[in-house]
Amino acid sequence: MGKFDSPEPIETASLDELRSLQLDRLNASLRRAWDHLPPMRAKLEAASVHPDDLKSLDDLARFPFTVKDDLRAAYPFGMFAVPMERIVRIHASSGTTGKPTVVGYTQGDIDIWSGLMARSIRAAGGSSTDIVHVAYGYGLFTGGLGFHYGAERLGAAVVPVSGGATERQIRLITDFRPTIIGATPSYLLTIADEFARQGLDPRQSSLRVAICGAEPWSDAMRDEIEARLGLAALNHYGLSEMMGPGVASEYADTRDGLTLWEDHFYPQIIDPETGAVLADGEEGELVLTPLTREAMPLVRYRTRDLTRLLPGTGRAMRRIERVKGRSDDMLIIRGVNVFPSQIEAVLAGEPRFAPYYVLEVTRPGRLDELSVHVETRPESTPSGEGDRAALEAEAEHLIKVHVGVTCAVRVVPPGTIERSEGKAKRVIDRRPRA
Repeated sequence: MGKFDSPEPIETASLDELRSLQLDRLNASLRRAWDHLPPMRAKLEAASVHPDDLKSLDDLARFPFTVKDDLRAAYPFGMFAVPMERIVRIHASSGTTGKPTVVGYTQGDIDIWSGLMARSIRAAGGSSTDIVHVAYGYGLFTGGLGFHYGAERLGAAVVPVSGGATERQIRLITDFRPTIIGATPSYLLTIADEFARQGLDPRQSSLRVAICGAEPWSDAMRDEIEARLGLAALNHYGLSEMMGPGVASEYADTRDGLTLWEDHFYPQIIDPETGAVLADGEEGELVLTPLTREAMPLVRYRTRDLTRLLPGTGRAMRRIERVKGRSDDMLIIRGVNVFPSQIEAVLAGEPRFAPYYVLEVTRPGRLDELSVHVETRPESTPSGEGDRAALEAEAEHLIKVHVGVTCAVRVVPPGTIERSEGKAKRVIDRRPRA
């Protein structure tokens, strides 16, 4: 039996023990930022706070936020609190909307990350006897290597496939017989499609658990994945600014939200508009402060992910609800706030629709307009234009009732929507740039 096959003591610690550990680690992390990270020290000084001002966990609300622009302003290595000779790994975002955000790791950071990913895979039902097929992308993206190192730390055998080359994915799953797969939920559906294209039943594969993250997904998509692949699909959460995957994970025995590894990340939920800290149970933006990061001891990082904190299930560590979306991914269509996940949930209620859709936003005049393109299932293709128009009108009505936004639905044939090999692109913004 591997070291991480059994729960770690902190997972069953009392609330008092957890809060004491958090306060000690938070004090040390704030001191590390003050002493060794000039950009963070400047933010604290500008807010007239000092690490010594933290007497209780509630005092953290007095400290300033860190945002993605702070990391971009420090590009490439200005957010490292250790000299470069101590940095052993560098990851970065894609930088599609500007300079990428760069994340550095000491060997100590890598060791903690590997341990937390091992904990996450074990929580999902994994053990040292499993074969883990990693279909997250490798490279500057943190997903692939995060799952890889965690599975190895658990003692499992790793198949480092990465994303893409879907036909080969099927061959390796068939030949190597992995029991666990890590992938984005949208790519798992692409894998299921490829099984079917090859005339194979994915429900007969060796896979029994999928650990899915890196993009928001609905309960309806979970149901679809589980039905098509015949496995348990469990939710996972992480972000590169904290370390990558391994921030929160769902336990297989409860399936009731993601347990946040509070011994390493202190959570707060804030009002996205005012920044005020909200009580547990209230929905808002998740803010995380890493407690043990050596290379990047950030303070109150705004994730932009919308969720709420819930009590732990049989443990002191709290849970976060499935992420609804990102505050910066929210569309405002004629005064109505719209998240892609809301549209997805409505479409999933119509059995004739496949789980492939894309939202297109245009501005032909003064006002924004939303159109929804969604595939039908092969066995449910409309028999004619009248049938298609009726289905589109029904979907438009349901979206208006449940989401509150008027949109145009366009039903398209199977295979029309581009398939994802990583994070799915749900929104195409065709509005003119200012």
